[in-house]
Amino acid sequence: MGKKGKREKKGKGAEKTAAKMEKKVSRRAKKEEEDLEALIAEFQSLDAKKTQVIESSCPPPSPRLNGSLSAHPERDELILFGGEYFNGQKTFLYNDLYIYSIRKNSWSKLEIPNPPPRRCAHQAAVVPTAGGQLWVFGGEFASPNGEQFYHYKDLWVLHLATKTWEQIKAPGGPSGRSGHRMVACKRQLMIFGGFHESARDYIYYNDVYAFNLDSFTWSKLAPSGIGPAPRSGCQMTASPEGNIIIYGGYSKQRIKKDVDKGTLHTDMFLLKAEGVGKEEADKWSWSRLSPSGVKPPPRSGFSVAVGPSNRSLLFGGVHDEEEEESIEGDFFNDIYFYDIAKNRWFLAQPKGPKSEKRKRRRGKQGEAEAAGEEEMEQGPPQGPLEIIKEVVAEDGTVMTIKQVISGPAEEQEGSEEEEEEEEGGALGQQVEPCPRSNAMVAVKHGILYVYGGMFEVGDRQFTLSDLHSIDLHKMEEWKVLVEMDPKAQEWLEESESDEEEDDVEGAEGGEEEEESSEEESEDERGEEPHPAVESGENAVEYLARTEQYWIKLARSHMGPEAKEKKVLKVAHAMAKTFHEDSL
Repeated sequence: MGKKGKREKKGKGAEKTAAKMEKKVSRRAKKEEEDLEALIAEFQSLDAKKTQVIESSCPPPSPRLNGSLSAHPERDELILFGGEYFNGQKTFLYNDLYIYSIRKNSWSKLEIPNPPPRRCAHQAAVVPTAGGQLWVFGGEFASPNGEQFYHYKDLWVLHLATKTWEQIKAPGGPSGRSGHRMVACKRQLMIFGGFHESARDYIYYNDVYAFNLDSFTWSKLAPSGIGPAPRSGCQMTASPEGNIIIYGGYSKQRIKKDVDKGTLHTDMFLLKAEGVGKEEADKWSWSRLSPSGVKPPPRSGFSVAVGPSNRSLLFGGVHDEEEEESIEGDFFNDIYFYDIAKNRWFLAQPKGPKSEKRKRRRGKQGEAEAAGEEEMEQGPPQGPLEIIKEVVAEDGTVMTIKQVISGPAEEQEGSEEEEEEEEGGALGQQVEPCPRSNAMVAVKHGILYVYGGMFEVGDRQFTLSDLHSIDLHKMEEWKVLVEMDPKAQEWLEESESDEEEDDVEGAEGGEEEEESSEEESEDERGEEPHPAVESGENAVEYLARTEQYWIKLARSHMGPEAKEKKVLKVAHAMAKTFHEDSL
């Protein structure tokens, strides 16, 4: 048998294995989903009591990740829908709808009768039809304890002009899933990949579906060629010609009982429509792409959007590194562009605010950079640059944020006076979103908006509610539109769980009660005051005198299982912060 025959036989075998696994997952998930359907129905009955559209000004939305942020096709507005939040004990799911006014820098909450059920990890796509439509497909609902999942396979449309939700019921669509990707391509919604998970099993997909926006019908594509392996969380982009580009993503497979192996994909594929210019192609074909330029380091949980000049954009994400008995994640806040026409990646680094000092220092280099986009197309990185930042939460916990910058650091040249000027002016350049994964992003008028997401410190998860923007044409500096609120950083240990609270409360509300209970628990602990800084004592002297106190305090926050090296690092950071605040 030739190589081609072997490949075809192997491919058919893989298809059969995938089909068996899907049936197995489906059987085991059925009971779980029946249990959750009752809870979802209860929430929907509450939503059904809303009979009129109410739009009201409100503070910024609560912290969340895995929601969707979309640019209104006709107005200077962003639309935030759904998402999730985990506080250490319970998972909160949302189906609220927020509108962000770009001109006013203000939020409003839009309550519309009969919305889609609460969900996260769904996909949303906007089309300009009839004053604008927001299409939503799939996603998942989780039980409050986060151990059971319900994967949606429903399709909804929000009519922006009339402010009404409508569920579109059409047969032949994708199976229930989350982590998939969906884009509007000409007059179709294209869906690729995703995963379905039950308590014991899971399956990842690499199928492609198209939903026709004129006939409201589904079709499953059968492309020729070898396509991407099953995955979720990839980058999916539609080209102006009506082709689809897939990059990266994440999947895992079971290598033995109770042992899974995760894979960060870094490959790229083109799904080409046969018959250029046709609104709905009859034939499609997969082919592999080998892009040039500076490629993003492997990661998952990155966010995607389409930037100016039809360049696809990738922001943030996380690369999990497995250590002895734990997994530590390196989080990112970088931006990469993929130029579809040139088949080229490049890292987009903010240049900082314009100033005469920087111009004088750069000299001819500045003139060369003014040539255009080449200023963002850097050469191969000379090695990652690691930056460590510390943020103190309301409860005193020090959040150590490790940022890995893939591009090369600028060489420090010039006199000592120039270095001082650079250092003095660098304060304005420190404004940037902290490294994160699973953020919500959107592009409007060439400006990228980044909202929320999460990062981790040890076993603790920090969910964000800040909003940043950056002009993708100028790439000068980030702007803070909504700052991160340390008071919103709540984390409840498992031992503090109140099992008597019912599931409905735990799945949506109760944040204020949880915050007050956390404050009470801190008061009850009666922690001794921090040792004072003596007159004239520098940071090194203060740390040497009080190190044991700070180590003890750090361990109480991080738990007994925290590694000694990490405890020491956090203790030193806490002591340094207290010393600086005392001066």
